[in-house]
Amino acid sequence: MDKKLKIGVLGAGHLGKIHLRLLKESNHFDLVGFYDEQPQIAAKISREFGYRSFSDINQLLQAVDVVDIVTPTLTHFALAKKALQNGLHVFLEKPITATVEQANELVSLAKSKGLLGMVGQVERFNPAFRAAHSYIKDPKFIEAHRLAEFNLRGTDVSVILDLMIHDIDAILSVVKSKVINVQANGVSVISQTPDIANARLQFENGCVANLTASRISLKTMRKSRFFQQDAYVSVDYFEKKVEIVRMQDAPKSPEDFAMILKNAEGVEKQIFFDNPEVQESNAILSELESFADAIRKNKEPVVSLQAGTSALEVAYQIINCF
Repeated sequence: MDKKLKIGVLGAGHLGKIHLRLLKESNHFDLVGFYDEQPQIAAKISREFGYRSFSDINQLLQAVDVVDIVTPTLTHFALAKKALQNGLHVFLEKPITATVEQANELVSLAKSKGLLGMVGQVERFNPAFRAAHSYIKDPKFIEAHRLAEFNLRGTDVSVILDLMIHDIDAILSVVKSKVINVQANGVSVISQTPDIANARLQFENGCVANLTASRISLKTMRKSRFFQQDAYVSVDYFEKKVEIVRMQDAPKSPEDFAMILKNAEGVEKQIFFDNPEVQESNAILSELESFADAIRKNKEPVVSLQAGTSALEVAYQIINCF
């Protein structure tokens, strides 16, 4: 095992506490401590869990190799910029920043410093998406639904940056083409920004993606379907399930129980069903340890700062439709 990377966490809210626990358990990181701008919360967490609390953010930055930023979106840019200027690799929760201009500045700064950054687009590490990934090849139509019950946490940004950006990032990772047209609509129901939205993305290669996100639903759903030539791949991020339906030319003498479909032109296709095994894993731990591997090998992270910026650019194309 390589030497553990010294890491510090900025932000000890709901998600920050999860990161602290997982980093403490990880074999890839040495959790040095954390910083939270609210001293009372920091003291409470330090007492309860034994993590070292730093009252001065600069002291923490001087003691680590990597910083994990788990703070509200509006603070991401200033904290990441400070960390990069201090020579630290940076892990940022999604979305990367509040604006595309800020994101581009972080990309340039990291490159100039020879440092790595990664964005916490956690669904890339969802075991269902990972199990399905090798089956998704040149999709031509994609349907994504992400529905959640209302939670005050996350409402500092619109549902696009809060929820839909997960699906934007996942789709961009499998559709290797430029978005050329965006149509969208959103409605503010409880928040000052849209709580429910639908977007239609058209790509240069002809692929079309239809995305729906809501944070005022009565049920939870995180599901995407990818349609491609002779195949359909369904990914249920919430239930951690994958379903694949494949078609190929039917043999002249099919087996007795083979499922055969004939189209209007008389072409016969045999249908195959597959449910790939979904390996149990913690997606947040997987993404953090993936970043550790990228740092050690000096290779591009799975969700680089540039990938995070690309997702943010599309998110704002959607927001600008409202």
